[in-house]
Amino acid sequence: MTDITAAGGDPPRAPVDLVTVLDVSHSMSGQKLTLLKQAMRFVIANLSPDDRLSVVSFNMKARRVTRLVRMSEAGKALSVSAVESLTAGGCTDIAEGLRMAAMVLDQRRHRNAVSSVMLLSDGQDNYIMMRHQESSGVQANDYEDLVPTTFTRTCADGEWSVPIHTFGFGNDHDAAAMYIIAEATGGTFSFVENEAVIQDAFAQCVGGLLSVVVQEARIVVACVHPGVRVMSLKSGSYESRIDKDGRAATVWVGELYADEERHFLLILTVPRAEATVGDTTALLNVSFSYRDAATGADVSVSAKDTVVARPEHAADAERSVEVEWERVRVDAAEDIVAARAAAQRGEHQEAAAILKNHQRAVALSEAARDGAPVTVALEAELQEMRRHVSNRQSYALSGRAYMLSGMSAHQQQRATSRQMNLVDEISVESMAAPAAAPPVKLASNEPTLSYATPAMRAMLLRSRRAREASAEGRSYKLKKNMQEAPNTVSLRHH
Repeated sequence: MTDITAAGGDPPRAPVDLVTVLDVSHSMSGQKLTLLKQAMRFVIANLSPDDRLSVVSFNMKARRVTRLVRMSEAGKALSVSAVESLTAGGCTDIAEGLRMAAMVLDQRRHRNAVSSVMLLSDGQDNYIMMRHQESSGVQANDYEDLVPTTFTRTCADGEWSVPIHTFGFGNDHDAAAMYIIAEATGGTFSFVENEAVIQDAFAQCVGGLLSVVVQEARIVVACVHPGVRVMSLKSGSYESRIDKDGRAATVWVGELYADEERHFLLILTVPRAEATVGDTTALLNVSFSYRDAATGADVSVSAKDTVVARPEHAADAERSVEVEWERVRVDAAEDIVAARAAAQRGEHQEAAAILKNHQRAVALSEAARDGAPVTVALEAELQEMRRHVSNRQSYALSGRAYMLSGMSAHQQQRATSRQMNLVDEISVESMAAPAAAPPVKLASNEPTLSYATPAMRAMLLRSRRAREASAEGRSYKLKKNMQEAPNTVSLRHH
């Protein structure tokens, strides 16, 4: 297994160019738009003066509400005012919104080191719906047609794309479209069923974007012994390549947030030992190159050769817990894909059985027996997925989006947000709020946080505290108004 970890602590961070692409179609009217504006105010408040923000809105047409504005106090005030001016109406054309975002980024004369797009939509895209009506079905490449070429460059050709992080809002959005847009650009797909916590989903994403420390990361694996070959490479959705002769492999990782880790399983063929007792065989050399996001400096690191002992008699060597966990995680990710495919065919019992069997496999794995805490989160996630695919109605309502968001997380090895409607998490204070939101807590085994970095967790916690404080303020104001209301009876004389 090859793994990399980005520097942690509190390193200097690179400034961000962020474009938010916001659905303001008719279905966003009322409470949804109010909650979106609240979430945007939180994002604006947490950007620094070196960061820049552009707000793009779209319905049947796209509008650049603000150009890329530096987040000085004046810039923040301008952006908040622009967000507050948004109104809902019309249909949904995601492609228009993304084309406008591409134009904003392509026309920059100055570029901050980090660039990203956050896309939120709550509805079905008109373009895709027309394609569906004109043909027998919608293919993946139909969704990819929504994405401008600005966002779909090929890493192997030296062109690194700008990631689009997508957010499916509520139960009526096109989860497949949002997932494919994210996957095609190296972004993530988050599912926000509980509309009251869209701010939390934005917060977790922004916490990552504001902590990018590594860019254009690339791992190169070279075989050392002439008989060693790389047979396969488990790289998820990261672009990778194995040379024709199997003597080298490359993974293009791209950006890493502070404290983020990436693990990649390599399957090798190793020749029989011909040396004397006690010898070793050098298997691989791993090198890592990247650009420091804060300084712009190019960095290359090469590890010592990976060697394996070749004793005269085979012994029961102790397995690596890290390798075992990665194997369990990769197998789970593959079974989630298989379960989703079964559910798409309408085979919901088959989908649930696939997830149940792998949940059992996780529980019986060596990683679980060794007490790896991540296995607890994975078991909980598989259990939740089983609940969402058990029947057609549940899958259509939330299961499809929940599974796609999970696939996005595992394939990218990056935290996504899956904010569900959980009535048992309603606090007393939230009863005065417009909608129910979970209380402030960050459980260590919360499935949606299995890849979350300290910076992402900190921003998420900040958001939850802000929401709870806001709910308490509304509750206090409501109680005060009730206490101050005159308790009088009006009598009418005839």
